[in-house]
Amino acid sequence: MPPLRSAGTGPEAEDPGYAGEYLLEGRLGSGGMGVVHLARSASGLRLAVKVVHAEYAEDPEFRARFRQEVAAARRVSGAFTAPVVDADPDGERPWMATLYIPGPTLSERVKRNGPLAPEEVRRLAAGLAEALRDIHRAGVVHRDLKPSNVLLAEDGPKVIDFGISRPYDSELRTETGKLIGTPPFMAPEQFQRPREVGPAADVFALASLLVHAATGRGPFESESPYIVAYQVVHTDPDLTGVPADLVPLIQDCLAKDPERRPTPDAIMARLPRELRQGGARRVEAAVLDSSVPTHVRVPWPRDDAEESPDPLAPGSVPPRRRRRMPWLISAAVVTAALVAGGTWVLSRGGGAEQPLQTRPTAASADWRPWEVPVPDGATGACAYGGEALYCSARGVQAARIEASGGKVAWQKTAHAGGSGGDAGPVPAPVVSGGLVHVLSPDGRKLSALEPSTGEPRWTRDVSAYPGRVYHAGDTVLLVAGDGTVTAVDGGTNKERWRHGLGLPGHSKPVFSFYSYGHDGHGRGTAAGEGRSGQPVYAVAPAGQGQHRTRILALDPERGTTLWERTADGDLTAVGAGTDGALFLTAPDRDNRVSAVVRYDPGARRETRVPLGAPLNVASAVARGDAVYLLSTDGGLTAVGEKRQLWRLDTSVANASALVAAGDDRVYFSAADGRLLAVDTAKGALLGQTSPRPARGGRGYLDLPPAPVAADGKVFGTAPDGTVFAVSARDPGRWR
Repeated sequence: MPPLRSAGTGPEAEDPGYAGEYLLEGRLGSGGMGVVHLARSASGLRLAVKVVHAEYAEDPEFRARFRQEVAAARRVSGAFTAPVVDADPDGERPWMATLYIPGPTLSERVKRNGPLAPEEVRRLAAGLAEALRDIHRAGVVHRDLKPSNVLLAEDGPKVIDFGISRPYDSELRTETGKLIGTPPFMAPEQFQRPREVGPAADVFALASLLVHAATGRGPFESESPYIVAYQVVHTDPDLTGVPADLVPLIQDCLAKDPERRPTPDAIMARLPRELRQGGARRVEAAVLDSSVPTHVRVPWPRDDAEESPDPLAPGSVPPRRRRRMPWLISAAVVTAALVAGGTWVLSRGGGAEQPLQTRPTAASADWRPWEVPVPDGATGACAYGGEALYCSARGVQAARIEASGGKVAWQKTAHAGGSGGDAGPVPAPVVSGGLVHVLSPDGRKLSALEPSTGEPRWTRDVSAYPGRVYHAGDTVLLVAGDGTVTAVDGGTNKERWRHGLGLPGHSKPVFSFYSYGHDGHGRGTAAGEGRSGQPVYAVAPAGQGQHRTRILALDPERGTTLWERTADGDLTAVGAGTDGALFLTAPDRDNRVSAVVRYDPGARRETRVPLGAPLNVASAVARGDAVYLLSTDGGLTAVGEKRQLWRLDTSVANASALVAAGDDRVYFSAADGRLLAVDTAKGALLGQTSPRPARGGRGYLDLPPAPVAADGKVFGTAPDGTVFAVSARDPGRWR
């Protein structure tokens, strides 16, 4: 690795230019012990690199403590922390690189916008309790849980900075007379018996943090840290302004005696079940086809084409602005999560003819790859239907792009309160019932547009189903807060059926629908049009602490149950194979995938294939008789009916959801806009496009949208603000 180098002579002259092989691009923040820089890995993964101040690099005790920090952070890397990517605690200037997690800290959020709403506080409590459970399971006590060490990411809170944490088995102990921590968020024993601090201290800090989130202040307040210390040890907390339903729990967590404080598991058990089970959790240069030496760049028109300037003219394209697009219709799988007493996963079954996983066919000889610039350089989210691609982006409610040549047939500008604007992520359209469905980012309106013209056919108010509007073929599934499921015809907007999918012992189950197939960060992504008449599958923990899972097959058009089964373990649905078998994954105690489960409903037979080593899976897809698992380290693993088939190192750590097409292809996108194709028969990379970052070379996507594969073509979206198409015939010639 190249050594750390100086970068300039100004006030920040001590800032190195590199940490190991990583070029440091700019400061993210600084503290008493070091500076955190933004950097990127070779694959474009954004990193937060902590570099120790030069003065502390010479201190043997501090080096030992930093070495312990690295070890602790590695030990707990997972869904609730910033995973460690690389580190060198023994270098001239010790450093550690973790995954960069976009989002403000809780401290910044409260300072900027004031206290959180009661519902936000409850979800924060659930997320942090779950985080502490995993941290403590790894044998680590954080000891400095405070608002500035909690990142509010899209998929839940992340705990960072293990600078003063220690493993249970660590020999490094706090010296007598030295208090380490932040007084308003320290437990009494940290002041009185610092050598005996255990997991219960983190629970005390969690309660103090929740009070801060709810009120903007802590339960013990004073300008003097000495007075705060006295209050923590001797006085009762001030819980004025805390949501009434959380007061008893927070009081117990703030007990002076650590033995009286509840464990993270006990905290989760006392929170509302919808929070405990679901509320806190969790897509280049010119591309050429081998048969055609040129590609086509197509301008994106405005609604009034006669007055639209040429988007390719100098100065006509505004500066690029990156935007997250966590939803993309790329796999015909739908999932529902039952968050009251369990998680229900509705997965669309299906074979090789699913429209969004179409068997690749040779593109016609006169077809050329094309690219379309999206207005304002926004990243589009797209779906395929018929012979066209339908895309939405910031400022664009929906647009139709002809798959044959990239011509924009029509475009509808998003109006205030519609799909565009800054209200939130722009979901991809869904082709259902012969119409193009567009859901606004705020989840309040579902509009159905005529595919040929873009004119609205109907609009439905879905504000009563926030985040719970999903498509299963030509059926739209709407889930109310009391668990009632309403099925609507996607073409006519007429109700098909309505009833609850309740569980024994749950009089009012609460469902949260999300489409199955991960987006690369553990969240569900939207599923699109599938063939009508195929079942969806519901998968839910049996509840009451049982490590068993209930599986239900449902007819989405009629709402009837086709079959049920209970299986061992806390399973997660991946999807259905071409023969109707349902694939699921089984986790180990650290929530890593340790086995793939295959259930054949016809034969009523279950088989389990253990993995060679547990995986932190970011995306999974089923195709034929195999399941493909993309892990957070870039490894792509194929698991067959009886054994693990192969493993490929793709070197893409921050990837989109996997898209399976035909019998032998898997596609996915990287954060820098590359589109990659893998031969699933051989476990080999077939090819990839060139990176397509935004202007300045620093535009990477935190959540790359997945590509769409259909009719012998693969469509992608990139950080440079383009939608592009390449032939699926020969990925080895992609450029």
